[in-house]
Amino acid sequence: MTQSIPPLVPKKEIRILQLIDSLEAGGAERMAVTIANTLAKKVVFSGLVVTRFEGNLKATINDSVAYSFLKKKRTLDIKALLQLKKNVKQNKVSIIHAHGSSYFFAVLLKLMLPSIKIFWHDHLGNRPFENRSNFFIKLSSFFFSGVFVVNEELRKWSLQNLKTTNVVFLPNYVEEKIVEIKSTFLKGEEGKRIVLLANLRHPKNHLLAFEAFTLSEIAKLGWTLHFVGKDSFDEYSGKLKESIQLKNMSSSVFLYGSCGDVQHVLSQCSVGLMTSTYEGFPVTLLEYGKANLLVVTSNVGYCSQLIKNKVTGICFTSESVTELVSIFSAIANNMYSNSLLANNLNTFVAENYSSKAVIKKLLFSYKETL
Repeated sequence: MTQSIPPLVPKKEIRILQLIDSLEAGGAERMAVTIANTLAKKVVFSGLVVTRFEGNLKATINDSVAYSFLKKKRTLDIKALLQLKKNVKQNKVSIIHAHGSSYFFAVLLKLMLPSIKIFWHDHLGNRPFENRSNFFIKLSSFFFSGVFVVNEELRKWSLQNLKTTNVVFLPNYVEEKIVEIKSTFLKGEEGKRIVLLANLRHPKNHLLAFEAFTLSEIAKLGWTLHFVGKDSFDEYSGKLKESIQLKNMSSSVFLYGSCGDVQHVLSQCSVGLMTSTYEGFPVTLLEYGKANLLVVTSNVGYCSQLIKNKVTGICFTSESVTELVSIFSAIANNMYSNSLLANNLNTFVAENYSSKAVIKKLLFSYKETL
């Protein structure tokens, strides 16, 4: 007796939305746009929905990505939720990839459309170490089909605290080709510009960068420090500006606000700086590497995995002004093989953090739930 072979069932096509609360130039926001852009070439439908605020990153969304802005005004915004539901049904979306705090809106949608699969992408590097309650994340995790994390500490925390065992480490990556309108031109002398690409807020620690730069006195050698990132004009940025004025450093330290031409900005610099007190997996370091900059970073989060000290860049102890002063002085006096370290990182990023490997891993996770 011959056994009948069951007919092959075609795999369900992937139709996915990236969900993010804003398009301001932060790491989670950049990754939401980057993933949406890359997936547009790989899946039947790739969409990007922004809930609360638009921003500079809107200009980097590819035309092939279906974009929508909900104009959400409050946590429970019924009008915005119904708009999202309509979008999902019209485009036959099967997966919501929710970045950061947007997970809650994704869960509200799933209560209306139970067949939707939710993947939560956690970018917050300090989550395992902070004291605030993660009650709503833990409760919402009952509805998650999977969780993507950006470092090992977050993976361990998710496995211990969330109601899903499908937790996947997903490294960040940068797009190979980005279309930009060159509009930001930095002050200072070519070959002596240090850039810190980060929004002006805790935990980026701009004051540490400024203090170390001032104490190193490398401004006297023509070096300049450039802060590029959103300015909320709050106490944090006010204190930084006040310090620049008090130290009479306004001719050597510059603030530009949020810029839409990041690659053009980086092409004008020699050193990429990160002074954060905590991080998850900073996309900024990948962007520095792609731009062939010498990178100096605090040893937090995934930073020390990317920047091997004196191999692919320079690491210093977080919040150590003394170490950073010494590093600045050494760089200015060419005591490090600056170009060699920059080239090493450029090669390391190209070989290990390209879209090809990351997207393959991402698509596998999606398909496992369909």
